[in-house]
Amino acid sequence: MKSFLKFGLIGICIGMLNAAIAFGQAAAPANPTPRPLDPLTIPKYVNRLTKPPVHVPFYTFDFSTLSFVPNYTVTAMKTREQLLPQGFPLTPVFAYGGVVRDADDDRSPQRIDFTVPGPTFEAIRDQPIFVQYRNELDGDHMFPVDPTLDSFPNPNNMRIPLPPFKPFPPGYAQAQDPIPMVPHLHGGVTPSASDGFPKAWFTADERIKGPAFSGSMFHYYNVQLPTTLWYHDHTIGMTRLNVAAGLAGFYLIRDPKDPIAPLLPSTQFEFPLMIQDKAFNTDGSIAFTQVGDNPGIHPYWDPEYFGNTIMVNGKVWPGLSVARRQYRFRIVNASNARFYNIRLSNGMSFTQIGADGSYLPAPATLTSKLIAPAERVDMLIDFSTVPAGTKIILQNTAAAPFPTGDLPDPQTTGQIMRFEVQSGPAVTPRPLPATLISIPTLTPTPNIGNPKLFTLNEQESNTGDPVAVLIDGQHFDADITELPKVGTTEEWYFQNLTEDAHPIHIHLVEFQLEDRQAIDKDRFKAYWESLNGATLPLNHPTVRANVEVPVFDPATGTVHDFLTGPVEEPSPSESGWKDTFVAPPGKVTRILIRFAPQTTPQSALVKGFNPFPFDATKGPGYVWHCHILDHEDNDMMRPMKAKAP
Repeated sequence: MKSFLKFGLIGICIGMLNAAIAFGQAAAPANPTPRPLDPLTIPKYVNRLTKPPVHVPFYTFDFSTLSFVPNYTVTAMKTREQLLPQGFPLTPVFAYGGVVRDADDDRSPQRIDFTVPGPTFEAIRDQPIFVQYRNELDGDHMFPVDPTLDSFPNPNNMRIPLPPFKPFPPGYAQAQDPIPMVPHLHGGVTPSASDGFPKAWFTADERIKGPAFSGSMFHYYNVQLPTTLWYHDHTIGMTRLNVAAGLAGFYLIRDPKDPIAPLLPSTQFEFPLMIQDKAFNTDGSIAFTQVGDNPGIHPYWDPEYFGNTIMVNGKVWPGLSVARRQYRFRIVNASNARFYNIRLSNGMSFTQIGADGSYLPAPATLTSKLIAPAERVDMLIDFSTVPAGTKIILQNTAAAPFPTGDLPDPQTTGQIMRFEVQSGPAVTPRPLPATLISIPTLTPTPNIGNPKLFTLNEQESNTGDPVAVLIDGQHFDADITELPKVGTTEEWYFQNLTEDAHPIHIHLVEFQLEDRQAIDKDRFKAYWESLNGATLPLNHPTVRANVEVPVFDPATGTVHDFLTGPVEEPSPSESGWKDTFVAPPGKVTRILIRFAPQTTPQSALVKGFNPFPFDATKGPGYVWHCHILDHEDNDMMRPMKAKAP
């Protein structure tokens, strides 16, 4: 047991925190008859882009290491925020908050604040922190909680209703209250007890706890390369609801020894951008799906939630005044389901320098960039050569659902935000080196059953509408099939048999994209169903099929080779460390996963050596899933348990 010495005005802060919580809960009245707000009535670029405040720690002294350790208290509560421009009503939200300071000024006065996005964590590489999360989300959920999903958390142990179902509102009282939550540090190399396991949820004041709950004190080691992470709710069956309500924020890891950072824009010239799509009602409330795609099966669940406005850092269609110089934008796609293909309205290029887990190996000059839900893009825009007075719109051209859905409306979801170039002298950016970071070449560990084969499936109703989205035809609660040994490198193949692209996120580790290749989806699906049956979910272990292995069909006397296209190498913008990747429909996507921290030398991965600074085999385990949150909730997520070497 470690011995700690606490100091600071903790008691005063907790008192202020409780007062703020009480105010926020009293400030969120419900409106039983909301009407949709026409997005064309919302003035664009009146909202000004702001940075979220920064979490402020208190410190404890660790006598075992003779060092001070940052500690944070982060509370989730109900409050109201001005998401729409001034003159429109405040919006009821779920918000993270606590003791904060202004961004860019570590000497600014400390205060209690709750924001959407939540306050930013500014972490230092190799400096661990502790975060105590508190759930103060009392009362009913603002969105319809669907108790018919197999992944419904069911804190009241209610009897699952049968059709005909109640409309929402009011829905089912025992599903709406209490509100579970569990935070996940997305991209974090974290012990499983601190990873936000979906069944480790807890309700207000921890009155009711999920079956995997192991405490609300989380330990983040920060052993990763400097990068942009983010934290968000990860409650099983309710992630889409809690994130859409506001529970998400930035987590930036900085390295004092980083040789690239001094060459990059910083402080007021560095902006984290959290992009989300929302729909609103005339009373300011968020309009979320209330009638399911198959309401006779799932009354409220819909395959994808798409809003008709775009919000950046908690402001709908904001504008940003920029100087004639280079800026750094650290983008997180925190939308439930919407992909963004970003471009600048004047056609100018920008430079991507980083992705999910680190800098890219080399800067990539682009004129457009696809960003899937949960992906991050670290990019530079140089306004130094742009005339003063120029207005540049950050546009979106990605279809929804991606890639075969409707194109965005150029007047609404085709616009994200606007840059407004101010007068003043031009400042030439510093040149970057040709190589930003060295990325090791990963090689699959022999004799461990590589490659691992997965299919992405969709369960359909009699009318052909989605009922659930699955991996290998299995529910989340099916037996664990992935038991990787720490220190090994595995090759995973994802064979997408659905119509949508799926952003797949794997917890615990960063990995590398190997390549993609087109497949004959219909023939391979028929072959897969000949092995497993066409009824989903499966009631037996999946018989895995490999698109790369030719199959002899005795009925026709022919050999089926399911690969139909050339190998597609990853683009330069996808060549770095990743924790989320896009699996396009009708293709096999191959990745290499090393179950070790990024900077562990390959020579150090010897039998019996645990490369993590914690025991990754302990606790409830990890998960991997589609990061379209509506898919993740029903039921495109599978568990994973790390094993000893």
